[in-house]
Amino acid sequence: MPRVLLFNKPCGVLCQFSPSAGKRTLKDFIPIADVYPAGRLDADSEGLVVLTDDGKLQHVISDPKTKLPKTYWIQVEGEPDEAALRRLRSGIDLGDFVTRPAHARHIEQPSGLWERVPPVRVRKNIPTGWIELELHEGKNRQIRRMTAATGFPTLRLIRSRIGPWILDGILPGQFRLIDQPQVRV
Repeated sequence: MPRVLLFNKPCGVLCQFSPSAGKRTLKDFIPIADVYPAGRLDADSEGLVVLTDDGKLQHVISDPKTKLPKTYWIQVEGEPDEAALRRLRSGIDLGDFVTRPAHARHIEQPSGLWERVPPVRVRKNIPTGWIELELHEGKNRQIRRMTAATGFPTLRLIRSRIGPWILDGILPGQFRLIDQPQVRV
């Protein structure tokens, strides 16, 4: 039976086990040998990372061809309007590629959300809003580029779901071992 861990990656942590000068890595939080992340999150991003010791399962989780949905909560500068959400839903030309259509909706700040360390910058005269975005792909800094293209730059990015796995109840820097992988290999 493959081992599957759900980890809530804090901001500033690199999504790798190998040491990096002055940076925290997965090794600082996960004392289990021979598990590897199925996909990555930027150091500035937070939230759910799935780790496993099964290479085939790792591939299924991270391969965009399997179309395993990934859901994100995004705090943006400004209050996103319906036109911005429509652009996210229809796909955005980012110059080097056009994003696939995404599910996008305005949400309130997620309940039970922890404080980010370091905190998000706050401007007194500029409100912030939240978007929930579900993607079936994931290229480097894609979400940040998508929200910026709609005129609402990302301030905070949290992955809340990967396929059947959710972040619910896992505090930053903590992980949960899952009994059943829930995804067919």
